[in-house]
Amino acid sequence: MKGFAGFPDGKTDFTYVPDRFFTELLPIIESPSELRVTIYTFYALSKKEGKVRYLRLADYLTDRTFMESLGDKPSEAADALIDGIERATARGTLLEITIGTSDGNLSLFLMNTQKGRAAVDGLSRGEWRPDLDAAEIVNILVERPNIFVLYEQNIGQLTPMITEELRDAEKTWPVAWIEEAIELAVTSNVRKWRYIVGILKRWQQEGKQQDGLDRRNSPEKLRNQIPEEYQDLIQR
Repeated sequence: MKGFAGFPDGKTDFTYVPDRFFTELLPIIESPSELRVTIYTFYALSKKEGKVRYLRLADYLTDRTFMESLGDKPSEAADALIDGIERATARGTLLEITIGTSDGNLSLFLMNTQKGRAAVDGLSRGEWRPDLDAAEIVNILVERPNIFVLYEQNIGQLTPMITEELRDAEKTWPVAWIEEAIELAVTSNVRKWRYIVGILKRWQQEGKQQDGLDRRNSPEKLRNQIPEEYQDLIQR
């Protein structure tokens, strides 16, 4: 175990963390990667300047100390980072908005605070732009809620077991199918995950008239946004 010399005397910098993080959020976070990403985001956003503060995937990747805390190997650290971001956005701690650029899609991450929500709305209305080359931004991609958010909003509370089952479902069936199956469960007033899985299995076995081709996968979407100079982090 690496030791710690303690905090120095005198003036030192501090990072603001709301009390509700300790009283409501911390008790329900079970994943170490989600916890590290959440705490680091508070810290990194506090160091940003400007009226609107956000992080890109590259902002996480370029902090060597933070990345080393996520894993012994670069590939392990990258996996943990993506997992932590996905969990934090699914829980609603972080807000994610994706913009289309000439080089592809770019996700921006904001804390789910009043200012963060206002910033997302403002970007959607064109009231501000990310600090990028103005010509580089093509459009804002308004995404549907991911299946974690849909489940929690319509079926019930996310538990570690349900979270893992949802992850497995994303790998097994098109996301559009899962979203439609959740909608059917709500319409039928059978708000049970087992019922939703039954619908998906029936579609898979019997065929579905309108084949869902939308295989959006949050981890893969984020991996595709890793800057070229960091691509070696995810090579196996």
